[in-house]
Amino acid sequence: QVQIVESGGGLAQPGGSLRLSCIASGGFAVYDMAWYRQRPGKQRELVARIGTEETTNYADSVKGRFTISRVNAKNTVNLQMNSLKPEDTAVYSCSLSTSQGNYWGPGTRVIVSS
Repeated sequence: QVQIVESGGGLAQPGGSLRLSCIASGGFAVYDMAWYRQRPGKQRELVARIGTEETTNYADSVKGRFTISRVNAKNTVNLQMNSLKPEDTAVYSCSLSTSQGNYWGPGTRVIVSS
């Protein structure tokens, strides 16, 4: 059974930084890993994705500010968020494509406010 734990959300000031982590366990192969977010009153959107060869793609709104990375040996995907803006306020969830199907983390809330 796949288990996913997210951490790193919280409150940050505009211009500040946060680092989100997503760890999956369950004895399976992980392919694509991604972070999505759902801002208040908006639909869920892709923030960043990283493939097995560590190719990445980002939403235009976060390019140059966010960095996605992965540690394959630990089935971990991280999202380093710098230069945070109030519009980055959202619930962030990791999404994993695995040999046992696609899974979502429970979500972690990020609030950017002064």
